Amino acid sequence: MGLNSEPSAVRTHIGFFGLRNAGKSSLVNAVASQRVSLVSDVKGTTTDPVMKSMEILPLGPVVLIDTPGLDDEGELGEKRVERAMETLSRTDIAVLVTEAGSELSDLEKNLIEELGRRSIVCIIARSKCDLLSEPHPEAEGNTIYVSARTGEGVNGLKEMIGALGRKESTRRLLGDLIAPEDMIVLVTPIDESAPKGRLILPQVQMIREILDSHALTIVTQVPELKAALSALKTPPRMVITDSQAFGEVSRIVPEDIMLTSFSILFARFKGELEEYVRGAAKLDSLRDGDRILISEGCTHHRQCQDIGTVKLPAWLGRYTGRRLEYSFTSGGEFPSSTDGYALVIHCGACMLTEREVKSRIAMAGEASTPITNYGIAIAQMHGILKRSLSPFRDLCDLL
Repeated sequence: MGLNSEPSAVRTHIGFFGLRNAGKSSLVNAVASQRVSLVSDVKGTTTDPVMKSMEILPLGPVVLIDTPGLDDEGELGEKRVERAMETLSRTDIAVLVTEAGSELSDLEKNLIEELGRRSIVCIIARSKCDLLSEPHPEAEGNTIYVSARTGEGVNGLKEMIGALGRKESTRRLLGDLIAPEDMIVLVTPIDESAPKGRLILPQVQMIREILDSHALTIVTQVPELKAALSALKTPPRMVITDSQAFGEVSRIVPEDIMLTSFSILFARFKGELEEYVRGAAKLDSLRDGDRILISEGCTHHRQCQDIGTVKLPAWLGRYTGRRLEYSFTSGGEFPSSTDGYALVIHCGACMLTEREVKSRIAMAGEASTPITNYGIAIAQMHGILKRSLSPFRDLCDLL
């Protein structure tokens, strides 16, 4: 997979934070070796987070995020600061850009405390060091002196980012569940909401991991599933389906074949599958008037039979027999608190980072709001949740 085709959700996200005119945008441009952000002497030039995908060795593919100043003023400035702080939910490494020779302000100290609370790696970049009248100290710990104008310290900053952020991920979508030459059947409905001429990201990532595991795969739609199974000399190791086809697929696939969904596998890959399974129990105790938050991680154009805004509410109504109230969010939108919601139902989150997903789960936990995801909720409503968790034997005990 090429550099620019690496999904943003699996890249390390590096956020640049600081006061207005601290040199954040100039430093982002220097690190990226290209003009990513607009640079000006006017305070508040960066009004929204700006993102750029690139590669920093030895860390690999990353996303650089340039954020508005923490000291922005006025009603609009407060919203900009809010947007800057929202990026913390997806930030793996934070670079606090502060002018060399100046003391840390209370806002900068507060940010460092917040980063510590969230267990986010922090680097302090002392910017504009070329303007100092006296020689500056060498890099020490997580502090480094840099100059975007002369380039001093920029390579050192990249090396520091690489050293602090490098981690060997052991997370697998399904590679640890299958063996070489296992046959995996993927059920990918092509309906009005499917993109023209291509598969969606979860399906592509699943195919890639199957190939990386030296296993075999057949990709089919629901009407052809029975024929696909019949054509195989031996039963497949596993059938993975789009969640919205769970009911029909479960009736076609024999009980002795493991069945799960893309959404459930992504729940394990990105979040806390156990927490989602516990949250599904709330579906059986919902009452009239309960508020349900249905959250999408992407911002696709919604179709007339959209799963989040149309199909899920319809299934919930039939399953619970209750008159429920719904709120919907998409992309980076998510409420600052889930207090007041009886349940959160989240998508598979293929477009969100692991940190974003876990941040949302933690937020729900702080408000004591049960949270589950599309695949698990749909399996519960079709009476096949235990079967859909068959690849994860330890979780079946929770049901």
